[in-house]
Parts: sequence; structure tokens; C-alpha cells
Amino acid sequence: MADRLQRLYAAAARAGLLKDCTWRPADGRPAEVHPVGFGAPDTLRLDGLTASTDYEMTYPQALFEGLAPREVVEIAGAAYQVREVRALGDGSERRATLTRL
Repeated sequence: MADRLQRLYAAAARAGLLKDCTWRPADGRPAEVHPVGFGAPDTLRLDGLTASTDYEMTYPQALFEGLAPREVVEIAGAAYQVREVRALGDGSERRATLTRL
């Protein structure tokens, strides 16, 4: 399943549906840049039945190993602090809720 998810994200990135995210780990490891799904406030959810008021990003679990609350990521030129990271579905995908800095 994880391999299929990574192929799906790669196809979405090629189609221009994802945003590049840069993470500079606080522990000094080299920066990582990967395409992520990105949702901003007022993004429609549940087929237009509700609107989100949170920033969030989704990505395959194999990316951003060690990303945790209080870390900072940069998406589309803006900095965001990670509030929470949760596993989705079978655990092969993650969702991080973000606060814009």
C-alpha cells in the first residue's frame, strides 16, 4: 500500500497538484524537500459540505521521518509550525496540522 501511495503522490506532483515543502530538522540533519498535499483555511472538505479553518499538509509516511510538533516547515514561501502529526488510514500517510508563523 505504501508504494502505491508514493506513486499516487508522485503522479499528483507531476500534475502540479502538490506544493513543495522544506523541512530543516531541529536536530541538525540536512534539509528535506518533498511535495505535499496542502490545505489552507477555507479549503472545502467533504465534497463541499464544510470548510476547513486549519492549515494542514499530507504526505507519505516514508517522507519527513521524525517530523514532530514544534518543528517548522516552509510551504510556498511561508513558514508554518507543526502542531500535530497523525497517521491516516493504514498508517502509510500522515497529516500534520500547521500554524502559520
